[in-house]
Amino acid sequence: MTDLPVLDAEEQRVLGALLEKQRTVPASYPLTLGALRTACNQTSSRDPVADYDEQTVEQVARRLKDRGLLRIVWSATGRRTLKYHQALAEVLELEEDERALLTVLLLRGPQAPGELRTRTERLHEFADRAEVEACLARMAERGLVVQQPRQAGQHDPRWAHLLGDAPAPVGAAVADPASAVDRETPLADGAAARDDRVRATYGAVAATYAERFADELDGQPFERWLLDRVAAHATGADGGPVVEVGCGPGRVTAYLAAAGVDARGLDLTPEMVEQARALHPGVRYDVGDLRRLMRPENATGWRAVLAWYSLIHLAESELPDALAALVRPLDTDGWLVVAVQAGAGVRRMTSWFDAEVPPLDFVQHDPAAVVALVEAAGLVDVEWYHRGPLTARGETTSRLYVVGRKA
Repeated sequence: MTDLPVLDAEEQRVLGALLEKQRTVPASYPLTLGALRTACNQTSSRDPVADYDEQTVEQVARRLKDRGLLRIVWSATGRRTLKYHQALAEVLELEEDERALLTVLLLRGPQAPGELRTRTERLHEFADRAEVEACLARMAERGLVVQQPRQAGQHDPRWAHLLGDAPAPVGAAVADPASAVDRETPLADGAAARDDRVRATYGAVAATYAERFADELDGQPFERWLLDRVAAHATGADGGPVVEVGCGPGRVTAYLAAAGVDARGLDLTPEMVEQARALHPGVRYDVGDLRRLMRPENATGWRAVLAWYSLIHLAESELPDALAALVRPLDTDGWLVVAVQAGAGVRRMTSWFDAEVPPLDFVQHDPAAVVALVEAAGLVDVEWYHRGPLTARGETTSRLYVVGRKA
């Protein structure tokens, strides 16, 4: 292998975007200048989010071409249009698994093995985290990557590529290492295993959960005010259907339906959906994954999507893709409403309602980071509310509510 190229932040983004799109959208690869710019600037799967103009992308591409790391070709069919093709994988003689990891490291900076396994699913399928770690070790021997020292609060060390300094991620300048928390714990044995635990845990407690929280909104005046705003937005002149993802036993969906909203609920756990249907007949509830949310059958998009404490079992690294999946099917001027527990902890529960359950992690998220991710997802007029715990109701954590509009 030749000496490693040293890439600046813009060159890393351009090559990372080309490596990614060559695998995920092969039918439209190589990329036109406009498509390459869009790939560089997309608001999901990128850290930090960039805003390059076409002139910048073209200049970077030509620099890379002069160094033999990129080829500029003519389209094979149709109009004679210049297109851009990465040559980095050839220069570095990358295997498929190495290529996938390097792509994500170029696009998102240093990451832990669990994050890398989740984020490379569309590029290469790793059987487990051990397989990721083995590939990283092989790449380290070749001088492509390096393991960084574990920081305070981190469960796993992070890995970084050695093709140049990675740009600082959003919020890094103000991060306090002393208060760092490892929000990747839910992915310790992979996303699929975590999802299985979510289904098993909520399935085991579905009936008790539904009974215990049936009247929860009665003691939450702020939440009722916010839901009333959603109802007004959805039933106005330009109204439309609303979906609550991760609806549990359906109390929030039912509250909106009682206000005249065409409201539906979606939940990963079949037992929770059964509870919702029994408790709220006449309201539609379906089993489904919020990360695969579709548009409604009777409208061009959702008037509002509510993620009401449905992101609390996701690792921090999963939030950008989850938010993008919720924003995508929104109608123009549609709202995304996110509710999470705020804080700097990950709480593992092994018993719930006096019953043993599979270990399940509840992640508290940093308010500033969540707001930044909602904005990075492309929403505008973002507003957020941070309230303290209602101790009379047994709450022990503060809560964050974020509302954003799709322009």
